[in-house]
Amino acid sequence: MDLWLAGLTLASLISALVLSRVSATILFLMAALFCLVTGMVTVDTFWAKTTNAGLVTLLLLMLCAVALERLPWLGMLSRMIDSPRLSVATARIVAVTVPMSALLNNTAVVASLAHVLRRSEHHVPSRLLLPLSYAAILGGTLTLIGTSTNLIVSSFLEDQRGTGLSFGDFFGVSGPVVLVVGCLLVLLSRRLPIRENLEGADKEYTLEAEVDSDGVLVGKSVETAGLRALETLYLAEILRDGRTITPVSPTETLLPEDRLVFTGDVSDVARLDQISGLSTFAKREGLMQSELTEVLIAPGSVLNGRTAKSLGFRARFNAAIVALQRDGQHVPGRLGELPLKAGDLLVLATGDDFADRKNLSRNFIVLSDRVDVRLMNPASGLLATAALLAVIVLAATGAAPLSLGLLLLLTGFWAADVVSVDDLRRRFPFDIWILVSSALVLADAMIESQLIEMLVSSVLPVLSGSSSFLGLVGVFLITLLLTELVTNNAAAALMFPIAYAFADAAGVDVMPFALAVAFAASGSFLTPYGYATNLIVQNLGSYTRGDYLRFGLPIAVTYSVGILVMLHTVYFA
Repeated sequence: MDLWLAGLTLASLISALVLSRVSATILFLMAALFCLVTGMVTVDTFWAKTTNAGLVTLLLLMLCAVALERLPWLGMLSRMIDSPRLSVATARIVAVTVPMSALLNNTAVVASLAHVLRRSEHHVPSRLLLPLSYAAILGGTLTLIGTSTNLIVSSFLEDQRGTGLSFGDFFGVSGPVVLVVGCLLVLLSRRLPIRENLEGADKEYTLEAEVDSDGVLVGKSVETAGLRALETLYLAEILRDGRTITPVSPTETLLPEDRLVFTGDVSDVARLDQISGLSTFAKREGLMQSELTEVLIAPGSVLNGRTAKSLGFRARFNAAIVALQRDGQHVPGRLGELPLKAGDLLVLATGDDFADRKNLSRNFIVLSDRVDVRLMNPASGLLATAALLAVIVLAATGAAPLSLGLLLLLTGFWAADVVSVDDLRRRFPFDIWILVSSALVLADAMIESQLIEMLVSSVLPVLSGSSSFLGLVGVFLITLLLTELVTNNAAAALMFPIAYAFADAAGVDVMPFALAVAFAASGSFLTPYGYATNLIVQNLGSYTRGDYLRFGLPIAVTYSVGILVMLHTVYFA
């Protein structure tokens, strides 16, 4: 019975991850709870997985990242990257981003560098930002702490055999591959599209205004009201009594409380407020100022999948959404009632205390210079960098456990007032904690029910006479596919138990299989959704999904072949 229940749970989970919009965290938690309720795992096992040593190390690293994101070096280095020659600028991006992402949170690295690169004096953002994201992904494969995926795989391995992965396990395989793919990024950078601001981001915002109930526009036609002659704004649709009128005819009569949805240049939003009888939400709320704040919705934000209205956006952030950009396309519907997505680019009119709100960093990547990012001073930054390097050296040489070093580092940051208890509470990675611990529970249920054993035993006869390396190739490719479909962390959580069971059944070293899962789960180059850094640069560079496929395909192929060759050379030769 447990075998059938485990099979049903796994099949349902994979289907929901691929087909539904429910977050991976919730789906894994539901699967883990189902395993608990049906008796596939015990209560003691369920709670034991929440304190897995590798998972605790991951959580400590992510909390340390709250302080490390404030290092001053990122901003300083980003200003040295730009060059009139595209190949030189791309080479500098790779040279700076790869080592930074090997040591720091790559999402923070990309957010910081993208803020400067999108204002390059010599190149449009679409030529620079995708190489930035890919370089951050490559850097994350070099060390144990380069990406959360590596630590997730390490926590699974530690759960199974008592010891996880080390720093040297990654660099020895991925180092040469990162060098080759980094050079390929430079060579292919000219293949990226040129999307000038006039044809890119500024033209693709969705803005909204309302016809005042007692205003002079009521009863006038769209053409008579002058709404067809706005040079940089286009009236895309009218929302009226639950209906959408599109395309909008010049003779369409305006009625009280009509919502007018425009597309165009967000810098001209003030023009809408200057039209008598028409007002934006920000103007009605008294938030419209001379400067607007630009933000990206962060992966894992509470806004993801919910509407501004349902969340009480104004009360929560003291801000109003003036404009929205998504995938370089017009987004139909009312701004307040549109389900928001991670990666959406928002322009906000903000109140006086917006920059002081405690929930900004968890929900937004702020791209405006107006908001204080609380960077360390150079002396503190130098001390923090030295402390981080010391922790890494001690862990890499085996002199001290990584978890102990990170705990001491975090305590030092707290004692030095680099981070506060409020900072740590707001940024505690509950999503990662729940996802990984739930995945550990699910893996235990799959193993105890003998589902994994059955799956592996059905594959082994097919590979009889072949080397176990062929099985590793299959594990790598399936994980790579899942990464593009269900995000990197979910792909690693799904594939590790299968990879481990295959290696165990074949009687071979499990290490290359664990690394194959880690490297494949980080190899997201074909879509904007598999990796957070790809999502960050999507709207900033006005990239389409086709851009990721065209530019990312040769990168993905080279990366995959390189990793598999290195795994064969190190572990099978």
